[in-house]
Amino acid sequence: MTKRGILTVSFGTACLNSLDLEIGAVERAVCACFPEYEVRRAFSSEIVIRKLKDRYGMQTDSLNEALKRAALDGFQSLIVQPLYLADGYEYTKLKNTLKEYRNLFEHVALGSPLLACDEDVRAAARAAAQRTAEYDDGKTAVCFMGHGSAAREESVYEKLRFCLSQEGYENYYIGTMKAVPSFDDMRKRLREHGGYRKIVLQPFLVTAGSHARTDMAGVNENSWKNMLEREGYDVRCLLEGLGRIPAIQRMYVSHVKKAAQAGKAAGQQALNMR
Repeated sequence: MTKRGILTVSFGTACLNSLDLEIGAVERAVCACFPEYEVRRAFSSEIVIRKLKDRYGMQTDSLNEALKRAALDGFQSLIVQPLYLADGYEYTKLKNTLKEYRNLFEHVALGSPLLACDEDVRAAARAAAQRTAEYDDGKTAVCFMGHGSAAREESVYEKLRFCLSQEGYENYYIGTMKAVPSFDDMRKRLREHGGYRKIVLQPFLVTAGSHARTDMAGVNENSWKNMLEREGYDVRCLLEGLGRIPAIQRMYVSHVKKAAQAGKAAGQQALNMR
């Protein structure tokens, strides 16, 4: 009998609450849908791995360690599902690493990041907006904080902004730390509206980890919360990552299903060619 596994790969978080309610929630959704697979996790951040070990005695594999362990444990078929948002630097690094280990398994399938196509972008925008619908009273701006890194990710956030507007979420805005639209772009749009006194900040990240707690809601003078408060806004921060939203969990499960189907098709093709 073929031993099959699913490996979730994320940057990781040292916040135990986020680890359980966001990354863990996605993994539990995957487990429920694929009971015949063993689900494991790997983090790409060595810093996060070290913090978890030093603070809590928790051992988490890096991607290389997880792939080696899966091979040693006899896994023949492996689906690798990234919990990244977009096809950026981390996803590219993941693909390159998998090439080095592909020969250790009979079948390896790689799932897509959350926002793999325009349909995904619309679904994620809708899910995030519906999660915060109680704050959309016409007088409050709901602002999402994204990360962003590589140039190829910038269009994703612009698409998110467009989808929010197209879906009728007129009081919703998005900015990023390292892409476009930037925080200043978002702040400019808030000023142009001119009618808001309250702002709700929500991370558009899988986990509400250090970025959400420091860069968005932190006490430092350059946090988004403090910069907006200095402009006279009453700011509320929601420290909840996308991973705890059931609709987002279902999207990741859908990507795992597609990867599994692609892996079966590739395996059957290889069998037919013998």
